[in-house]
Amino acid sequence: MRADTLRAIAKRNDYALPADLESLYRFRDFAHFIEIWILTTNALRTEADFRQVVVDYAEEAATHGAVYLEGIFSPAERVARGVGWDEIFSGYCDGAEEAREHHGVEVRLTPDIYRGATSEEAEHVVRYSAKYRERGIVAVGLGGLEAQFPPEPYEPAFTLADSLGLASVPHAGEAAGAPSVRGALDALGADRIRHGIRSIEDPGLVAELAGRGTVLDVCPLSNLRTGVVRSLEEHPLPQLVAAGVRCSISTDDPAMFDTDLTRDYEAAASLGLSPRVAYEAGVAGALCDDETRDRLRQVGDSHQWDR
Repeated sequence: MRADTLRAIAKRNDYALPADLESLYRFRDFAHFIEIWILTTNALRTEADFRQVVVDYAEEAATHGAVYLEGIFSPAERVARGVGWDEIFSGYCDGAEEAREHHGVEVRLTPDIYRGATSEEAEHVVRYSAKYRERGIVAVGLGGLEAQFPPEPYEPAFTLADSLGLASVPHAGEAAGAPSVRGALDALGADRIRHGIRSIEDPGLVAELAGRGTVLDVCPLSNLRTGVVRSLEEHPLPQLVAAGVRCSISTDDPAMFDTDLTRDYEAAASLGLSPRVAYEAGVAGALCDDETRDRLRQVGDSHQWDR
């Protein structure tokens, strides 16, 4: 949510926010980002709020050429604050439908289990995700304080997700190192990795990712804003691509990181990643039906790429 949208939602929900939101978005580190993320997303209270988040972002993303998105939301925190599971899921799914109708953007949804969630909360996320599969829920993720909560304890939830036909898209290799990625692959059966850039710390793991064809959703400017990398020039994206790892380009939280899809693609291009190669990695990793994937390939084939 851009700041003006967040303020409007907070006002109608009588939720107090600091006046200068933009100053909050200067993060000291990854843990500080999570702290501010919780503060701001607590403003979301109603089905209409959840729908608006999806529709507004799809409208923005369409101006940057987006045709397909896999969006992340984190339902268990909202439930803990008194919102119903169905209200949350139906709001996001209604938003995906409206995004398609009004903005021509296909939206699939990948709810996160937050790190620190109980096993019961994690199971609820999975079971409600399965309940809404026919409305665009395609996977379950794992997000939050990666360095404090390794992936392995969440294996039962992801085993359940797999049995219910949901893919696995955990965050890993962002605020923690290569063992976190290894855990996401081995314990959570990751179909794709959000971020994954610290895989570079283990050459054997990098070779395995390349061999598997696992796609990493890389967010260069997010990594810079949260201090995961000290400078864009030091970002490991070029080494990962040179090693044969497929890397798509994403925005993470665009409003909070002062970015958008164009700027993240430009950042990746400045590191030597071809926009077409990034797009093709995104298509390869997309958790969509064959018909949608064929259409996305046709979009890529017909586009006039600079390189």
